[in-house]
This record gives sequence, structure tokens and C-alpha cells, in this order.
Amino acid sequence: MSTSIVTGAAGFVGSHLVEALLNQGKQVIGVDHFNDYYDPSLKQKNIASFENHPNFKLIADDIQSVDWAIVLADAEVVYHQAAQAGVRASWGDGFRAYTERNINATQVLLEAAKEAKNLQRFVFASSSSVYGNAETLPTSESVCPQPVSPYGMTKLASEHLCGLYHKNFGVPVASLRYFTVYGPRQRPDMAFHKFFKSILLDEAIPIYGDGQQTRDYTFISDAIAANLAAATAPDAIGEVFNIGGGSRVGLMEVLDTMEKIVGRPIRRNHIEAAKGDARHTAADVSKAQKSIGYQPKVSLLEGLTREWEWIQKLYAS
Repeated sequence: MSTSIVTGAAGFVGSHLVEALLNQGKQVIGVDHFNDYYDPSLKQKNIASFENHPNFKLIADDIQSVDWAIVLADAEVVYHQAAQAGVRASWGDGFRAYTERNINATQVLLEAAKEAKNLQRFVFASSSSVYGNAETLPTSESVCPQPVSPYGMTKLASEHLCGLYHKNFGVPVASLRYFTVYGPRQRPDMAFHKFFKSILLDEAIPIYGDGQQTRDYTFISDAIAANLAAATAPDAIGEVFNIGGGSRVGLMEVLDTMEKIVGRPIRRNHIEAAKGDARHTAADVSKAQKSIGYQPKVSLLEGLTREWEWIQKLYAS
């Protein structure tokens, strides 16, 4: 049976990916450290539906401590989703966690991958944060990355490592630059999760800066489809792809949509703009469409509605 490895298996994207692979009949080995960047109990909830699945094995350990020679022995695909996430927390004393869990961990995994005899694809989860304040919108992969946060810098460095191991050792890498993924199981530090939670608690939503920033929002199922496609498309090897939601949306429009979904006005509290946040993002996904058949399918209204339904269940107590 085909074996896939998913790092960050209990996280937002990773847990959805494990589910999708199990539904395809794959054997899945998930690796997750369950660190305390956010409440580990939320990660336990993420894997509750498949933790005891007969085709799933969980390794609860740090990537740099795993015996990868054994884990990768029969692996055909590695989906490297694990990372120290969050732009705002990457400044100051927290930076070491980003170099360790993003750059160093990726290097350890790539070093093991170059010796894996059955490996057909290594899919790396990168980020639109590598672009920073891109001069061209929508932004194509040919635009020179200029990250404006330490987090973005570590994701770009990890991308470069993937490229080096492909060129020098033939590791069959494909990197996906996610543009603001959202949906059920979204991390509690991410905007939509925070917004909906504030609405539940009848609190004002915190808005960084003037609220005129725009983003390309990608629903979780579209991000998962991109991973699965990148794992099999012949033209994906050695390439980097933008994975976006198909449109650039302003924060005020997002809040208006949320008001329609929840059926009441939303109170807003403007706070100081965060350092390291890009002003605007927009993905040119034409390369991904051509090479891996990527096509975002979930609208913002549908995606936010599904996240709101999940948030209400999560905090039902």
C-alpha cells in the first residue's frame, strides 16, 4: 500500500491533508510535536476523527529527533506542512523557534529524503509571506521575493533548501506558496478564527491598522487539492507554485460578509498596524493551473460560512 508522510499532521492544514489521504486509501504516517505555540488540546481535536484509523500511525516527536531512515523507508510522498507559524511572533526572542522549526527541520528532512529509495515527491508548504510587499499584483512566481518579516525569511530559506536538494541530489520537490488559508481548524491566532470567536463572545474585533489591507484568501479544501495535485503532476518537480483563492478581497468586505453570515453588526476596534504584515497580497495562479491543474472552487462566502459553523461547535460550551 502507498505510504505518505505528513509533518504537522495535527495542525490546521496537516490534519485535513491526513484525512484526504486516508479517504484515498493511503497509508499515512503523521508527525507532530504538539508544541505549545497554541493550545495542544486543539490539535488533539483536529486528529480525533482519524487518530485510531487502521491506516494511520502518529509519531509525536520533533522532526529533528525522528529516525527518518526508518520512517521514510517505504514512503512515496512527503508532505512537509510542519512549521513555526505566525508573522507577528517571529520578531525578537521568538526567532530561534523559527530558525529551528522552519529552516533546520526542513534541512534534516531533506537530508533524509535524498537517501529515500522509494520517494516520488516531496511537497513543501511555503507561504505568500516570501513576497513581502510585492510591487506587482496579482503576483506571479517570477517576482523576486522580498519578505518583510522574519517568518517570511525562514520560509524563503526553506524553499531555497528544497531547490538545492533537488538540483544537487535529485530530491523530487515541489513548493506551494499558500495565500492566507482559512476554514475549519484554522489556528486560533489567525484572523478569521479570532474574528468569529470575538463575535461569539460579543467582543469588538481587533483590526490592525486602518483596515484597508487586502488579501487573497484560500479555503482549506482548495489548499488540500493543490497538495494532492502537486504530489502526482509530472510538471511539478523542481517548481514553486502560488496557491490562492482566486480573488483579492479587502478586510472591510470580509467584515461585511461576516455580518451577513452571523446576522448582526460587528463591533470593530482599530489597533496599531503590526510590523511584518504585508499591505496587500494577490496570487497569480496561472502557473499552478497549467502545471498541476489547480483551480480554486470555494467562494469566500461559502468558506466563511463553513468556518463559522465550525467555530460555533468548537466553542459550544
